[in-house]
Amino acid sequence: MQVLSPAAFYFFYYKYMKQFIISILIVFLAVQITWAGRAPVKKIARDPYASAIMLNAETGEVLFAENADATVYPASVLKLMVLYVVLDRVEKGTLQLSDMVQVTREASRMGGSQVYLDPKEQFSVEELLYALMVQSANDAAVALATHVAGSKESFVALMNQKAGELGMKNSHFHSVHGLPPGAGQKVDVTTARDFGILCRELVRHPKVFKYTGTRVRDFRQGQFVMRNHNHLLENVDGCDGFKTGYFTAAGFSIAATAKRGGNRIIAIVMGSKDRKVRDARATQLLAKGFSMVPAKSEPVVAAAKTKSIQKPIDSSSSEVKVAATPAMQPENVVSPTDGGGWSKFFLGVVVGFVLCALLIFFAARKKNRRSLKYRYRR
Repeated sequence: MQVLSPAAFYFFYYKYMKQFIISILIVFLAVQITWAGRAPVKKIARDPYASAIMLNAETGEVLFAENADATVYPASVLKLMVLYVVLDRVEKGTLQLSDMVQVTREASRMGGSQVYLDPKEQFSVEELLYALMVQSANDAAVALATHVAGSKESFVALMNQKAGELGMKNSHFHSVHGLPPGAGQKVDVTTARDFGILCRELVRHPKVFKYTGTRVRDFRQGQFVMRNHNHLLENVDGCDGFKTGYFTAAGFSIAATAKRGGNRIIAIVMGSKDRKVRDARATQLLAKGFSMVPAKSEPVVAAAKTKSIQKPIDSSSSEVKVAATPAMQPENVVSPTDGGGWSKFFLGVVVGFVLCALLIFFAARKKNRRSLKYRYRR
């Protein structure tokens, strides 16, 4: 067996290791440049959560609240406001669910959770609403916003207008998707109490549950399968809607609702460090809520009348703390993250480049050794 001479070894080492190191530096710099385009956002995620609220959907009574007025980032839970604005237009007759939406180039370039829209495609408003709620698709959010208002900026103005009309005094939106802000942009802010107000309003619109309560749905004629990130839909009795959200600084958030015994309870958990903790706390709040209100029959006509006289949540409402209960163990399958996941994406890119560089390094090394071995034999 031939052994490389010191001169040959050092030639090989410096030639290929230099290429390897340069490749790693290029990847590192690319990641840093990309992250430099992101505006710094203060991390608000806490254990078990940054804030939470639970309320009776019919009366608006706050059954539990903890830091309910603390400023939080809604992340993809923000898309509930997009849904509300779109459905408001549909109910007023200025927009049809069957209207076709032309995908814009801007929408097709959105990252994070998406359905990979192409500028050559068109989809109905209804199909994009499913994509918005089930897949939490950022590209669908931009496509809908542009179609409804002409631009993202104009649609954001509509979102803030509706928030003001509903009495969401501590909410201000800057995007239609809830992703972390880019350079020169501001982060979306809200409170658990404000989203309680929005969720009570959403309950009045039956179509909301059609979209937020769907667990799995095909998109693009079955070429893409969308799966809801809200696992309470399958694990909590009576849970039939609303939305999850996540990006690193914001933490894991959820707005969930369930209906049992003629009562509907809304639970909102914002800014949890852990997805399973978020889901467990939301589950506990819903269970506690139903234990605090007497079961009743709910005739269809009576329910409609009750909904018509609902009042906004009053910040002065009495608040009852939920007794500490053991953490529940939700499903072990980790769902895709909403509205972000950039850190994992770039980590994957770096790991991929490193593995490729290593493969090239060892392949070249093996080829060089064979060449030298053949040369010495001659």
